[in-house]
Amino acid sequence: MIVIDGYEFPPFDLERLLRTVFRFEPSESFGVFTDLPDPRAVEGFAYLGHPGLGPQKLAFTVLYSGLLASDLGDAAFYAYRETGGSNLDLPGEVVTPDGRPLPLREALSRHTISLFMGRYSATAPATALAKEMGFRGATMHGANEKVLATGLSVDYAQVSARAERLREALTRADSARMQWGVRGREVALEIALEGQEAQKSHGLVRTRGDIANLPAGEVYYVPAGAEGIMPMKFEDEAGTIALFRVRDGGIVGLEDVVQGDRAEVERFLSVVRYDRNAGRITELGLGTQSLPWAGTDIQDEKILGTAHLATGRSDHLGGGIGPESFRDKRNAVHNDVLYTPVKTPEIDLSLVTVTRGAETIPVVEHFQPSAFIKRLL
Repeated sequence: MIVIDGYEFPPFDLERLLRTVFRFEPSESFGVFTDLPDPRAVEGFAYLGHPGLGPQKLAFTVLYSGLLASDLGDAAFYAYRETGGSNLDLPGEVVTPDGRPLPLREALSRHTISLFMGRYSATAPATALAKEMGFRGATMHGANEKVLATGLSVDYAQVSARAERLREALTRADSARMQWGVRGREVALEIALEGQEAQKSHGLVRTRGDIANLPAGEVYYVPAGAEGIMPMKFEDEAGTIALFRVRDGGIVGLEDVVQGDRAEVERFLSVVRYDRNAGRITELGLGTQSLPWAGTDIQDEKILGTAHLATGRSDHLGGGIGPESFRDKRNAVHNDVLYTPVKTPEIDLSLVTVTRGAETIPVVEHFQPSAFIKRLL
């Protein structure tokens, strides 16, 4: 076992991961997809000599090279032009390592399992394509070495079972409430859930048309509505934090700029004013895994004691907001707003509760799982 930040993990094993997640047959074939600023740089794998591009390089060194070195099945590598936003639709064309352009759908049709590892999340468009075309797959955007050594080294049979226990405990909730302390100010958001079945991101992909987001380990809802105040920290150099007014399920205006660049906030609001669904609250997610912080949302949002909201696209979660719901498809992102003591130390997630009938269940208290959740898990 390897100890990382006080947690024990077995060494990363690509074969163990893929066999657990997909339980695939010997005849299956893998496609590895990554995004690049210029997909032509995949020719001869020239991009490996370029600066940066950490997740894209791992797509080659870990996924593709690992598949070639194993007897897991045939594998091929493809690059496409980066979309510029989380969960925006994928370009219609990919480039192969010998420099040939190829329609994306043709590339996907060649494989029963498609793996996406790059800069931007491809979960929403990959889910839509998988349901239509019948392949299976996984998305691992933003992966880094720590994610490989921790979140992708765990036993996903156990992750799935743990997520199911929490899902069963919180399903069919009527509402949820999130409370934050932001620089001495208390704000809250009431979220309508209307008795819906809670869903889980658990990492097992055993059915054609399914896509997993790895690392997995999350219970989530697609809100039916929301009212109140929502804090958001932007990923700009100024560390801008703003409080937004939420009404009728979406962001409707600015309450206050707590710190940073007001122009950054106004740019975001201009998109929301033009495309109402860009500010729609479309996910409430709760982490279920015991993992160290990895500095990337794909893992950190799965950590027990965290919670996240998301705005925008929701069709991949079973919601009704897809690219066609936006006036400009470039705004059709699914944007996670994650609250953790590492990413948002200025925003204390003081309490998250879920209400079902007369029962109110505390889930998160100051970035820690509640006593109820600790007993459950």
